[in-house]
Amino acid sequence: MARTHDHPGEQAAQDPIRLLDIRDTPLSVDEIFRAVGDDAAGGMALFVGTVRNHDDGQDVGSLGYSCHPTAGDELRRVAEKVVAEFPVRALAAVHRVGELGVGDLAVVVAVSCAHRGEAFDACRKLIDDLKHEVPIWKHQRFSDGTEEWVGSC
Repeated sequence: MARTHDHPGEQAAQDPIRLLDIRDTPLSVDEIFRAVGDDAAGGMALFVGTVRNHDDGQDVGSLGYSCHPTAGDELRRVAEKVVAEFPVRALAAVHRVGELGVGDLAVVVAVSCAHRGEAFDACRKLIDDLKHEVPIWKHQRFSDGTEEWVGSC
């Protein structure tokens, strides 16, 4: 007997893009996790990017993120592309701007899908495309007094 998709849980979510934001306040993993909650999802994948204490063999003291005014629109475009490519039940992505210290959360993204493999794949696509296509730049300051700008796109 052929499998049907008659169960309401197997139907597409109304609007799977639940939360997108670029903000200058601390990020919350719990907020993102709650945003992708869906009773029909059997898998949720979450990625948390933090400020590390080193880069390219140098000690990082602090850094700042800034973005282009179109960054929010580009973030939405990336999210829509992920939703079109994967069977996403819910998606959320938030990136921080402003001054951050070592250990601070810089970006949190999450995806829920019916199955774990789809959730992992969609989440990886979301974070990879966000880092490559959304105009957000990182200004790293090293402990030796040097600094560098790193473009994410």
